[in-house]
Amino acid sequence: MTAQLETLPYRHVLTLPSMGSAVRIARETTELVLAEWGISRRHPTVDPALLILSELVTNTVQHAADLSPSLTVIYAAGPDTFAFAVHDRHPYQPSLYGALTDASTGGLGTVMELTLGLGGTAVVRGDADGGGKSIWITLPL
Repeated sequence: MTAQLETLPYRHVLTLPSMGSAVRIARETTELVLAEWGISRRHPTVDPALLILSELVTNTVQHAADLSPSLTVIYAAGPDTFAFAVHDRHPYQPSLYGALTDASTGGLGTVMELTLGLGGTAVVRGDADGGGKSIWITLPL
């Protein structure tokens, strides 16, 4: 995490098997975590954030499960920021901004359009050993 994210007071970590049910569980957990943190389900950032998260978890299940039998969702929030990451142990690091112009990226293009449309940021952070990565999304509230 960046220094800015490290200052966010709310944290939650969820680890799931890299299988189809992970998408639903991650969405449901996100809704519960946000409610616990006092972020209304009606906040205009919540529905796009759930779609972004669903796309990232789906990508992990579809493309990384062979090398990453589990995935981790990391959540952080503060008064004006909601950040989350999906981590897997597959070494491939996608070009997030390239997804905006490459039609073959499917869900990743949607992730980037929604993130940027909300005034958010997206970044891929590789693991120190090169064997995995986290895709971090930071959205203003």
